[in-house]
Amino acid sequence: MTDVLHLWALFLGTFVGLLPIINPLSAGPTFLAITEGDSDTRRREQARKGCLYMVAILVSFLVGGTFIMNFFGISIPGLRIAGGILLTRIGMDMLGATRRSGRDDDEQREAARRKLDISFSPLAMPMLSGPGSIAVTLGFTSLAESWLDYAAIILGIVAVALLTYVVLRLSGRLVKLIGPVGVNAMTKIMGFLIMSMGVQFVVNGVLDPALLAAVRAAL
Repeated sequence: MTDVLHLWALFLGTFVGLLPIINPLSAGPTFLAITEGDSDTRRREQARKGCLYMVAILVSFLVGGTFIMNFFGISIPGLRIAGGILLTRIGMDMLGATRRSGRDDDEQREAARRKLDISFSPLAMPMLSGPGSIAVTLGFTSLAESWLDYAAIILGIVAVALLTYVVLRLSGRLVKLIGPVGVNAMTKIMGFLIMSMGVQFVVNGVLDPALLAAVRAAL
């Protein structure tokens, strides 16, 4: 029973941790813009491939997370603190509705429109699997102790990808339904959740027993 609860906690934690960062509802308008003029079949194909690429990218960082940390000499507390700072910054930008100039935004969208395939870039990276979602995925590496733990985390990633695909497929209807004000409100709510998660990551990293023991030894 304890193992089942542990696996459920990993799955739910992955789902809840990644969903506000990926924020498919906010990505909907941009997806519509960069696929402007495409048929419904073409948009469905691009959304499906983009979500598959997102899963592949995040799973790669999850599986290779330990190697990456060991290669660069990154400790778990350091990873949590760095990831927390990054998430806090992303959340603050979303709360403040920080945006690039309209000209820069239009140039990026126009460049995306000229591409034959936008599923990997810019859809999968950096829109869906950007630095924030990669940082969260790496953070879950420290919680995985067996292949079942990795399986639960991967299922959480897949669940987020499935929900993202559904939202992208319905993005036209959703944007019309809630309007620009609704999208902006959802972005701010997600930003607050992301900032709270970032602060918690920093707190967990600072209060990590290994880090506290190293500080005591140094003093």
